[in-house]
Amino acid sequence: MTSIVVLGSTNMDLVAYVPRAPALGETVTGRSFRTIPGGKGANQAVAAARAGGEVSMIGAVGTDEFGVRLRATLDHGAVDTDLLRTVEGASGTAHIVVDDEGGNAIVVVPGANSAVTSLDHGDEALIGTADLLLLQLELPLSVVVEGAATARRLGVRTVLTPAPAQPLPPELLAATDLLVPNEHEAAALTGLTDPREAALALLRDVPEVVVTLGAAGSLYAARGADPVMVPAPRVRAVDTTGAGDTFVGALAVALGEGRPAPEALAWAGIAAALSVQREGASTSMPFRTEIEAAFAATRGDEGGDDGGDKHERETDRV
Repeated sequence: MTSIVVLGSTNMDLVAYVPRAPALGETVTGRSFRTIPGGKGANQAVAAARAGGEVSMIGAVGTDEFGVRLRATLDHGAVDTDLLRTVEGASGTAHIVVDDEGGNAIVVVPGANSAVTSLDHGDEALIGTADLLLLQLELPLSVVVEGAATARRLGVRTVLTPAPAQPLPPELLAATDLLVPNEHEAAALTGLTDPREAALALLRDVPEVVVTLGAAGSLYAARGADPVMVPAPRVRAVDTTGAGDTFVGALAVALGEGRPAPEALAWAGIAAALSVQREGASTSMPFRTEIEAAFAATRGDEGGDDGGDKHERETDRV
């Protein structure tokens, strides 16, 4: 079983479902409202656990009702929360508008996440037990850099989701093994709108890059090899919130199990495609049995050798 530590945020998602998102200064009438445990860190942790990983969470929740619910959700999702801190005050929140096409707009208020500025007692030892460390940018940058540097020193593979997009310090890039931006984040980091060009530019700083492209799939690039495009299954999206985190969590499990990169990306893409067909972030994430069944179906078998040949035909070098 792949051992994964997530150093990241926990937020309560406050989700309004609307026919279309309002323009600035406009009021629209929503059709429903839900509170759903989320945060990029917690989402990736739940996704990885459901995909079959052994997952631990480093972060913080507040002393409010949301904090109690966030911790309980992680516990229920088989995520180890022994080193998840509780700090005085409000938990983080994400205010999300989801339209009828499944698109979303998000405002994050960090709350308790802001208190995680450095690794605490026991965090370093926990990171040292992992196969992979998952990082995002919803915690203060100081602890993200410290976490990545600690993982590098201890020989743990680091996977960084650079969201919300912001300039990345050289010391963080130097300690990152795999960078997973979406196409907008890749453009923000490089100034290049073409995903292939952006991925190749990012290889100057990190050894491997996956650019996620939504419904189009994902693009994998590594130093010394041609980029590979892996298409995504065609599905009707209901809610894309958390799809990227589902992808990263499942990808971490697949890579930890030693799957080749194109197969790992296809497997993670199926997990994300399953998630967008349901409402919510953590609540929409598929379990391993669902991912495996859908993966076998796309290959036209139950996991035999012929399916591997078909998978190779469905990836394109670009």
